Amino acid sequence: MGRAEGGSRVRAGAPLEGAPDPNPAVGRLGRRGACSAGLGPLLAPPPAPASSIRASSPALALDQAPDVFAVRVLLEETGEMFQAASCRGDMTVRELKEELELLVGVPLDLQRLRYLDQGDQRSLKGQACGTGRKAGVLMDETTLKFHDVVPGGIISLCVWQYDGWTELVLAAVEGDPSKLSCLGVDEGSLYRTANSKHFEGERWKEWIAQRAFVALYITSHRGHPDAMQYLLEHGANCLRRTLLGRTALHAAAAMGRLDSINLLLSYGASVNDKDTRGETPMSIARRMNRRHGERRMFLFYWMTKSGTTDPKKLMANKAFHRAKSGFGSKKKSQI
Repeated sequence: MGRAEGGSRVRAGAPLEGAPDPNPAVGRLGRRGACSAGLGPLLAPPPAPASSIRASSPALALDQAPDVFAVRVLLEETGEMFQAASCRGDMTVRELKEELELLVGVPLDLQRLRYLDQGDQRSLKGQACGTGRKAGVLMDETTLKFHDVVPGGIISLCVWQYDGWTELVLAAVEGDPSKLSCLGVDEGSLYRTANSKHFEGERWKEWIAQRAFVALYITSHRGHPDAMQYLLEHGANCLRRTLLGRTALHAAAAMGRLDSINLLLSYGASVNDKDTRGETPMSIARRMNRRHGERRMFLFYWMTKSGTTDPKKLMANKAFHRAKSGFGSKKKSQI
């Protein structure tokens, strides 16, 4: 498993749509899910739950809340808890999903969010996200303030269950190549869903390619080099992008996964690819304080630029030393 750096905005704590239920062979991550994903425990006690905030301060409204605040995000299928630290009342659900694509590692188009206070969560314990409960489902164009999301509140993230995506996400989070091999990530797979059994030719190939990429994106984010190696050897494209223009290298950079970064670079991943926000993997690593990952990509960029594979020869490059002197500066333009 790859190594994540400290100082993250993403922290996992103790763990607490219609396709058939996930394959029992894949299994679910229980209370040990957060640790097995390699995200580590929360470094500080979690904020008070939304219900206790409301109870202690009935008059508290988002108008009185800090301009920037943190909420917790529960990935329902695995029980992992993450922290989104830069939320605002006027932030749209779409904007939050864009950030969660990096924080949680689930592509935006597979996310379904809902907001429930502590009492609602207890009443729904054990129920799937696909129940269609009207209260709590967050629509992309609405704001956090519209849904009365308060600092420290818990937002539940569910994976869309149609077409076997939940099974795939669970296997990728776990990082087991043998499970991924049974879930339609290469063209020779016998795996079929109610939808995909009608696909043929190019449509079938595209469906497989998308599944392989999603699995690669998640395994890169979680730091599972063995699963990544399997996917890359069986045709997963490390240059493919999410709807937000992010590659698997963006995901690895967001978490500072050095093993993932090295493997993706060896397969031709680009440190220069920009997402729809204009961020490269390197600038994302810088923003999320993943210094070791940023340095690794910086060195790779200059070795490629100078046409050498020998770091010692790179040290003689004057342009490299000029760039290195300004490395990490906020005033320095993005590479």
